[in-house]
Amino acid sequence: MADSRIQVVASTNVYGDIVRQIAGDKVEVTSIISDPDQDPHSYEANTQTQLSLSKASVVVENGGGYDDFMDKMLKSAGNTSAKVLNVVDLSGKTAPAGGELNEHVWYDFPTMAKLATQLAATLSTVDSANGATYTANATAFTAKVKQLEATEASIRAADNGAGVAITEPVPVYLLTASGLVNKTPEEFSEAIEEGTDVPAAVLQETLDLFAKKQVRVLAYNEQTSGPETEKVLAAAKANSVAVVPVTETLPAGKDYLRWMTANLDALRTALS
Repeated sequence: MADSRIQVVASTNVYGDIVRQIAGDKVEVTSIISDPDQDPHSYEANTQTQLSLSKASVVVENGGGYDDFMDKMLKSAGNTSAKVLNVVDLSGKTAPAGGELNEHVWYDFPTMAKLATQLAATLSTVDSANGATYTANATAFTAKVKQLEATEASIRAADNGAGVAITEPVPVYLLTASGLVNKTPEEFSEAIEEGTDVPAAVLQETLDLFAKKQVRVLAYNEQTSGPETEKVLAAAKANSVAVVPVTETLPAGKDYLRWMTANLDALRTALS
């Protein structure tokens, strides 16, 4: 029966999809942010979110300041028994000295392997009868994640040290693991992510990356655009620099593994 399924709430459809790949029809998953056209940073929680969280046995949140509404709403809902998986905590990643943490850890494949393993363990504590299934599914998922890491390694072997530009730090873990060097001024990408104005000199420094052929690819976050990012996109096109669109949530019709496979294929094509 449907109401016998484990109730899981994930902050985004990225994590909701991974939960489904581990648990299948044994869970009912609610993904709070699932609109591919929505900027997750601007999401405002509502009463429906709180209702879902009040019933959850397992909660998957990104953490790192990305989805703070999850903890606030969980507390407001009075749900103290839910098992909460914070993916940034699982990742072990911290902010570099004098810098900010890149919280977009779903672009980091070793972290997603850790998440799969922890999901299987957590679901098994809630539903021990199906523990072997969760463990087997997590093992299968992790094996496919290893294939993604192998693709990163092949890009690294072919194009190690190639310069890339970004509009936001969304795909940086993937780019770095692929041996690519982000040349974008940090002040530019931070301003875009935080929705603040980019200083004129910083914008010019970013545009010069394309005019001076310092980068071979622009990784462009399609979910956040404005005058500055549109200028960067235009500069890339004007200087024949390949553009790889990226998103923060799952595109329609794709699961996590196919989405990341497509991102890596697009990157490899752009570099070639």
